[in-house]
Amino acid sequence: MKSPFDLVRQTGLTLPGVEAAVRYDGSPVLKVAGCFMAGLASHESAEPGTLVVRTDVEEREWLLADAPEIYYLTEYYRKYPLVLARLSRLDRDALRDLLSVSRQLTLAKATSSRRSRPSSGRARREAAPSRGGRR
Repeated sequence: MKSPFDLVRQTGLTLPGVEAAVRYDGSPVLKVAGCFMAGLASHESAEPGTLVVRTDVEEREWLLADAPEIYYLTEYYRKYPLVLARLSRLDRDALRDLLSVSRQLTLAKATSSRRSRPSSGRARREAAPSRGGRR
């Protein structure tokens, strides 16, 4: 029996840098640059067979208004830059578009978070003042 996530995995893995992974609770997810990109919604407020995908607020509002039979949001997910999609109503082209946007946003997030922290302990040590004038 196929999992509802099989088509998501198959479609997502055609995008550059996307990898399949498993969350701590055993549910399948897609990641890019080590960051969550898409997965099956696991919170009890979501309908069964729901995909949760990274998006920005503007895009999310457009999706919710344009296709409420496919896209929705619960109170639990509202505080995150995500949208919920009913997999049974999502065609292959829409799924690919949704995953492509999520990939771009996830890469941007991963890149900005890497820039904001030191790359290694060595860089921090070299930037630290020396003690007693010796190095």
